[in-house]
Amino acid sequence: MAEHTSKQFDLELETIRTRVLQMGGLVEQQIQSAVDALMSADIERLDKVVADDALVNSLEVAIDDDCQHIIARRQPAASDLRMVITVIKTITDLERIGDEAQKIARQGKIIHQSERYQLPRFREVRKMADVALAMLRRALDAFARLDATAALELAEEDLILDEEFSAELRQLITFMMEDPRTISMSIDTLFIAKAIERIGDHAKNISEYVVYLVKGKDIRHTTLEEIKRETQTG
Repeated sequence: MAEHTSKQFDLELETIRTRVLQMGGLVEQQIQSAVDALMSADIERLDKVVADDALVNSLEVAIDDDCQHIIARRQPAASDLRMVITVIKTITDLERIGDEAQKIARQGKIIHQSERYQLPRFREVRKMADVALAMLRRALDAFARLDATAALELAEEDLILDEEFSAELRQLITFMMEDPRTISMSIDTLFIAKAIERIGDHAKNISEYVVYLVKGKDIRHTTLEEIKRETQTG
């Protein structure tokens, strides 16, 4: 009976892990669709990104409910408890990434449905989005494979994304100072760039939860050098 219970518990844990990856895939798709539609001025696709955020929200609620039931019925300990906690934290960040994708879509609609002195140049936005998407994919892959070294890689990539956001901000400020007619366009572009930068932050959070899951160490709010030490020990 104990073995049957243990197998059933393992199945429940594996099921919630699978559902997290399903939610992650949906969020990835939301980001990609939002950026592609922004670039191509596809209003219908932007509308779909906005509407599909409800699917991301419902997945978060469902997975969180599963986790609460596991805690109540199984009273997990040690690594099993860390798994449940990691799932709860991860789906929160995934839901917030979905919110950022929705923000990109909403801002895209404003840009393309309004009369502008000039449309923004989205080359830098696309570059930032590619980095953020790659970070999210690597974070989810680390979660799937329980790869604790991902935190080191993601922390370094997040610094790159932050630098790209700062460069974009400086460029937009220059545009606004040189030609006040670009102010509206620049502010809209800034909102989108900030949403992408936040996606990178959430992806880094997920990778840090993986380190907590695998090694039982909380590396949040630590420096890059400290993260390197944590991922090389234990």
